[in-house]
Amino acid sequence: QVQLVESGGGLVQPGGSLRLSCAGSGFTFSLYAASWYRQAPGKERELVATTAGSTNYADSVKGRFTISRDNARATVYLQMNSLKPEDTAVYYCNVKQLYQSYWGQGTQVTVSS
Repeated sequence: QVQLVESGGGLVQPGGSLRLSCAGSGFTFSLYAASWYRQAPGKERELVATTAGSTNYADSVKGRFTISRDNARATVYLQMNSLKPEDTAVYYCNVKQLYQSYWGQGTQVTVSS
């Protein structure tokens, strides 16, 4: 059974940092591209960062967020620094290979003073 379990979300003040983790099981993690998406209230889900050999970021998070993966632990991370109120959203991890795509359940990140 495929599972993606996210953790690390929470409430943080503007300028603060959080590290999200997403642990996969039930599939060969290293064969999949891994991404983080987010969805703010009333907005569409948007791609934040992807790692698949190379890494790519949304313009809004470049220089502040870093995606990384540990294939031995079947885990993808999102280090988020210099957080802003507009980063508030539910963050989802996704893994994809050809026509297979799996999602985690999401973790809430709230940036507020």
